[in-house]
Amino acid sequence: MKTYNITVFTENNIGILNRITIIFTRRHVNIESITASDCEEDGIYRYTIVIKTSQSQAIKIVNQIEKLVDVIKAFYYENKEVIYQELALFKVSNSSFKNEQINTLLKNNDAKIISLESEFITLQKTGSTAEIKKLFTYLKPYGVLEYAKSGRVAVSRPMRDLKDFI
Repeated sequence: MKTYNITVFTENNIGILNRITIIFTRRHVNIESITASDCEEDGIYRYTIVIKTSQSQAIKIVNQIEKLVDVIKAFYYENKEVIYQELALFKVSNSSFKNEQINTLLKNNDAKIISLESEFITLQKTGSTAEIKKLFTYLKPYGVLEYAKSGRVAVSRPMRDLKDFI
């Protein structure tokens, strides 16, 4: 099993995400992450869906997604064919750190403070899943009060112009 990134371009109609996710459910494929956003074309929305499955299953899923009325185009990519990032927020007790510790932590993990409150610090880390997990492991002994991670945001390495499919 490999990790595949499925990119789906759709019109923004009610229920489209539900119809897309049902395809994965019927094929017994778990969605690792899903991100929805607008894209470079007005009125068109982009879904980035990460799954672990076989290539033949990924192809079948993409073909089935493309049969949906509101779908403009769908693609599948292996990890090496996309440039991607994830975002994580960590809320950590302010009393856990000394200034030099937090500065070293930020520098070594390419993270930044986005909120400094009297009781806690909120850190932001953008990167790969492995980089985010590494920072989480480091922060855990200090007491992570809250942790939230986004799904993958990705663009393809192969040049494809969405206008060709509209």
